[in-house]
Amino acid sequence: MNLNIYLKKKRKLVDSFLKKYIASKKRDKDCPKHLADAMGYALMAGGKRVRPILCIAAYEAAGGNTESIMPAAASLELIHTYSLIHDDLPAMDDDDFRRNQPTTHKVYGEATAILAGDGLLTDAFSMTANASASPKTLISVINELSRGSGPEGMVGGQTVDIILEGKKATKKELSYIHTHKTGALIRASVRIGAIMAKASPAKLNALTKYGEKIGLAFQVIDDILDVTGTTEELGKSAGADTARGKNTYPSIFGLNASQKIAEELIIDSLTALSKFNKESEPLEEIAKYILSRRN
Repeated sequence: MNLNIYLKKKRKLVDSFLKKYIASKKRDKDCPKHLADAMGYALMAGGKRVRPILCIAAYEAAGGNTESIMPAAASLELIHTYSLIHDDLPAMDDDDFRRNQPTTHKVYGEATAILAGDGLLTDAFSMTANASASPKTLISVINELSRGSGPEGMVGGQTVDIILEGKKATKKELSYIHTHKTGALIRASVRIGAIMAKASPAKLNALTKYGEKIGLAFQVIDDILDVTGTTEELGKSAGADTARGKNTYPSIFGLNASQKIAEELIIDSLTALSKFNKESEPLEEIAKYILSRRN
């Protein structure tokens, strides 16, 4: 398969859904225009839409074949975008640029940026709740969304990341940070696709393992790119993790060992898909892409 064509097609579907969502916010008289504009600015600033596409690919691999996955898939991008808005704030990573354009708080101010993130996070659950699926399925999906993004997932990982800034983390602490601040929402993305498709327990377990492995690999590669990439390639300040004293795989293991760890994680993710046939090909290609990405 041609992964570029697949990604472009799915990204177009996700972007179309998100544009309609933002348009509805701007039409809603109960949503302040300034807030809707800030939410739209962050959400439509570009991005690879990795999490929604992983959700769609897992849904298809587990036998799903309709567009009923779109609300659940798109909700993941709302949560991811909210996390980026808050990460960029002066109280967190204090970044001026994201995706080669000024960060939300630089354009709309800190207070509105915080509220735009709050709005996107809240709407993610409303969006998912209105997806076309049984109440039982939607409750399971919302639970995954909450756990992947909340204190047991992304928020927990971010907390430990901040607490240990400027201190040397143990390998166990580093693993916790990475599997939670990035890996948890990626794992949830894959599991949500499988749950929406009513995957068998065996397939759900396999896809869960796949999601866990690529979730950690994604952040390990991010750490490597912070050292080896340029600001232009990354769309944000290169070397920022080192400057802030963050714990990363290269800082603990070195660049070469970190690359090997990422490669092993991707091999494990592909092994997890051995229960599938051709329908898992997009997931396999996305795993390989994660290993080779430059931004």
